[in-house]
Amino acid sequence: MTAPGVDPDTLRERAVDALLTARERTRILTDCVDERELAAQHSPLMSPLVWDLAHIGNQEELWLLRAVAGQEALRPEIDSVYDAFEHPRAERPSLPLLGADEARSYAADVRKRALDVLHTAPLFDAGPLVEDGFAFGMVAQHEQQHDETMLITHQLRSGPAVLTAPEPPSAAPDAALLPAEVLVEGGPFTMGTSTEPWALDNERPAHHRFVPSFFIDTLPVSNGSYLRFIEDGGYEEPRWWHPEGWAQVRRHGLRAPLFWRREGTTWMRRRFGVVEPVPQAEPVLHVSWYEAEAYAAWAGRRLPTEAEWEKAARHDPATGRSLRYPWGDADPTPEHANLGQRHLRPAPVGAYPRGASPLGVRQLIGDVWEWTSSDFLPYPGFRAFPYREYSEVFFGTSYKVLRGGSFAVDPVACRGTFRNWDLPIRRQIFSGFRTARDAEPV
Repeated sequence: MTAPGVDPDTLRERAVDALLTARERTRILTDCVDERELAAQHSPLMSPLVWDLAHIGNQEELWLLRAVAGQEALRPEIDSVYDAFEHPRAERPSLPLLGADEARSYAADVRKRALDVLHTAPLFDAGPLVEDGFAFGMVAQHEQQHDETMLITHQLRSGPAVLTAPEPPSAAPDAALLPAEVLVEGGPFTMGTSTEPWALDNERPAHHRFVPSFFIDTLPVSNGSYLRFIEDGGYEEPRWWHPEGWAQVRRHGLRAPLFWRREGTTWMRRRFGVVEPVPQAEPVLHVSWYEAEAYAAWAGRRLPTEAEWEKAARHDPATGRSLRYPWGDADPTPEHANLGQRHLRPAPVGAYPRGASPLGVRQLIGDVWEWTSSDFLPYPGFRAFPYREYSEVFFGTSYKVLRGGSFAVDPVACRGTFRNWDLPIRRQIFSGFRTARDAEPV
């Protein structure tokens, strides 16, 4: 991510770094399997990995070579094949896709040309698409978002593990002493942003939002806590569930988060090809919005609204200012949050004390996407930019907002204002949650 107000040379360096970091991650995710697995569809919910690989190159060509530099199309005949809105994921294996070597060569050619464009393109006073390097930041974020979807595909594929990463840090020594919840005082705060250079359209504009007082968990809900819900018959009691969620439970025989199974008296999970006991200290992962809401109801609580989540994550009560991140305005480091596929799992609840918000709420950024109770809707004054299909076509009551990012999200695509959204039935995503409750009137 890039901070506001940097000079052109520094901005170019950051854009280059963001693009190269994304491409290296794409390489790791695609070089670890053979051509047959790259072309396979491991789940109808996801594209073949080789589609993502060429789609990344095609989007980079569309925006950086054609839109920014005005160059002629390299491969106009493939535009339709790699148009995400023209072809649902389930249909993509039947398309005339580029083979793995051809997709790599195409993406590499586009990248070489895009870096040449970056070194000469004006980054200021040349229109909103290139102002502050926005187009280059948008493309880096797009690639990282597809890297996250490719990592989800790796989780869905069968077979032995092909990805490795070091273990995340342990919970901080003071984690057991943290209060279960903190009070966030009611009042106005600034939600969204009008100044973050690479923020996407749905994060804009900054606006004042009033939020009544509420309590929010200091930590994400853990596997251990979620197991108590399961053992108390949570998946057998309809009163905890939204009617549509209960229908999903009955229709699919749900009894636990996705990828969990019971072996005797032990709950096991599959994680990137490794089967292991469910770690009780980690945030619960791969739960739908319906599961998160049912747990909250069972616990006598609720999911936070999107505005409550952002106020807990960004508002500094000492200054009244909204911060870029819970810990302040500095870009994330490995001491702040679990991001960027640095680890292949969430850190235990209570980790990353340096990433805490001013009120002491931890792990608001990284580890797991957190479901909120809110529908995905535009902010007051929203303007679609640079294309409607990124956000606007998804607005409405069908999608629920997730906040905070996961261990699979790169820092370039994660900030205190970043908004993710998905259907409330989705479980394959790296989603968890924390709960909230109303404050009693004084």
